[in-house]
Amino acid sequence: MTLKTGIAQLNFVVGDMAGNAQKIIDAARKAHAEGVRLLLTPELSICGYAAEDLFLRPSFIAACDDAVKTVARELAGLKDLTVVVGHPSGGDERTKSVAVQRRHNAASVIRAGEVTHTYAKRELPNYQVFDERRYFTPGTGVCVFEAGGIRVGLIICEDAWFDEPARLAKEAGAQVIAIPNASPFHVGKGGERIARMAERARAVGLPLIYAHLVGGQDEVVFDGASFAVQADGSLAVRAQSFREQLPTMALRLDNGHVVIEGKVEPDRTPEADLWDALVLGVRDYIGKNGFPGALLGLSGGIDSALVLAVAVDALGKDKVRSVMMPSPYTADISWIDARDMAARLGVRYDEISIVPQFEAFKASLANEFRGLPEDTTEENIQARIRGTLLMALSNKFGSIVLTTGNKSEMATGYCTLYGDMAGGFAVIKDVAKTTVFALARWRNANDPYGTGSNPIPERIITRPPSAELRPDQKDQDSLPPYEVLDAILERYMENDQSAAEIIAAGFDKADVERVTRLIRINEYKRRQAPVGIRVTHRSFGKDWRYPITSKFRA
Repeated sequence: MTLKTGIAQLNFVVGDMAGNAQKIIDAARKAHAEGVRLLLTPELSICGYAAEDLFLRPSFIAACDDAVKTVARELAGLKDLTVVVGHPSGGDERTKSVAVQRRHNAASVIRAGEVTHTYAKRELPNYQVFDERRYFTPGTGVCVFEAGGIRVGLIICEDAWFDEPARLAKEAGAQVIAIPNASPFHVGKGGERIARMAERARAVGLPLIYAHLVGGQDEVVFDGASFAVQADGSLAVRAQSFREQLPTMALRLDNGHVVIEGKVEPDRTPEADLWDALVLGVRDYIGKNGFPGALLGLSGGIDSALVLAVAVDALGKDKVRSVMMPSPYTADISWIDARDMAARLGVRYDEISIVPQFEAFKASLANEFRGLPEDTTEENIQARIRGTLLMALSNKFGSIVLTTGNKSEMATGYCTLYGDMAGGFAVIKDVAKTTVFALARWRNANDPYGTGSNPIPERIITRPPSAELRPDQKDQDSLPPYEVLDAILERYMENDQSAAEIIAAGFDKADVERVTRLIRINEYKRRQAPVGIRVTHRSFGKDWRYPITSKFRA
C-alpha cells in the first residue's frame, strides 16, 4: 500500500485570507492531478505567520474560519484527497474581553468538503521572536486521522521538539507523524531542524514529515526546505530552500511500518542560504507592501555595495536606483568604484553633491559654533543631508529607501540617527561586518539569480572601510578591528556570555569593556532603526529587549 503525499511549501501573506486560501486550493488541485492523496500545508497557512496582535481581534479569527470553510467547499469534489490546513481557531465575537477568549494555533483535516479533525498546538514557544503564549491557549488533545489506509498523527511545529505530543500520537495509533511548521530562518537552522527531528523520529519510532513555510514577513524569513525523515532518523526527502515548491513523496506501508521514498535536494553552503534569505527578505517586504522599487545611497564602500547587489538580485535592475552623494571628503576612488558597480549591475545611477547643503548648514550654525572645533557634529550633518535627500526621492517617487548599516555598526552606534539610519528597510542590520566581506566575496564568485557575475569591484572589498566624513577617516580609528569586535559581539550579544567570560577566553579587557559599553549606551539608536532582516539566532529587535534607561552594570 502506497500513499502519495505532497507538501504545499508556499509563500503566504499575513492577513490575506482569501489569497492564501486560493493558493491552497490551487496547490491542492495541482497535487491531486499528480496523484497526491494527502497534502500538508504549513503552520497557520490560512492567515500567514505571524499575525501578531491581529490574533487578538475576533473579526480576524472569524475571517480565518471563513477561509477554512472556503477551502473545504472548493475541494469538496476531490473526495479522495485529504488536506491539512493551518489556522487560528477560537475567539468569540460575543466575548468583548480578549483576556477571557481561548484561541488556539490549530490545524484542521479537510476531506470531501468537511473538516473531519482539528488539532490544537500543545507546546507554545515564547522565546526569540516567538510570542505564542500572548495569543494562544495550549491544546490538550491528540489527533490521528486516516488517509489512504495509513494512520497519520498530527502535531504542530514546537510540539515536535518535545517528547509527549509525538508519543501520544503513536499511542493513539499513528504510523507516521505530520508536522506543519513556520520556523524562522537563521544561519545553521536547517541542519538543527533535521537533527532534532531525526532525534524525535528515533525516540518515537515513527517517520516524520516536516511541512515548512517559505517567504519573508517583516524581519523574519522562512526558508522552506521541507523534509521527511525515516523512523531511524535518516533523511528521506528534502525540498528546495527559499523557493515555493510542491514536493511529493511516497508513503509505503511495509509490514505495518511506513517507509518514505522521495527526492533529497543537495546540501547548501551557509553563504548561499544567507544570500537567499536576504534576497527573499527584500523581495517580499517590498512586494507584499506594494512599493514600486527601492533606492539607496551608494558610497563606494562595501556595505552599500552589498545591499545594492542584494536589491538587484531581489527586484531586478529596473526597480533599483542608486544615488552617490559626495561630500568634501569623498575620495576619488569612491566615485570611480560606485560608478563602476552601478554600471556592472545596470542600475540607474545619479550623483548629487552635498557640498552646497553642507556649507549652508555650517554657515547657519556659525554663530552658535563660534570658537568650537569641528567634531562628530559636522560629520553627522553630512549623513543627515544624505538621509534627507534619499527620503525626498522616496517621497516623490514612492520607492523605499534601503539602509546600509550592518550589525557591527548597529551594535556600537557607529551610525547616525536621521542620517544613514534614515530609511524604510535595513537589509543587513543583522549581518556582522566580517560576514559582509565574506558575502561580497561569495557573491562575486556566484551569480545565483542571473543578474551579473562579479558585481562588486575588488577595490571595494579590499580597501579599508571608511565613513568618509572627515579627512583620512578609517572605521578602525573609532572601533576595534572588526575581527575582534564581531567576535566579542557574537559572544556577548548573541550567546549571552559575560564580559568576564569573554576576557577569560583571551580577549583584551579594554576591547571587551569598550565594545560592551558601546552596545549598552546605543540602545536608544537601535530602537529608532528601520525594521530589517533577521538572519542570526539573535538579532537586534524582537530577540533583544533591553531597557534604554538602566543603571545596571554587570
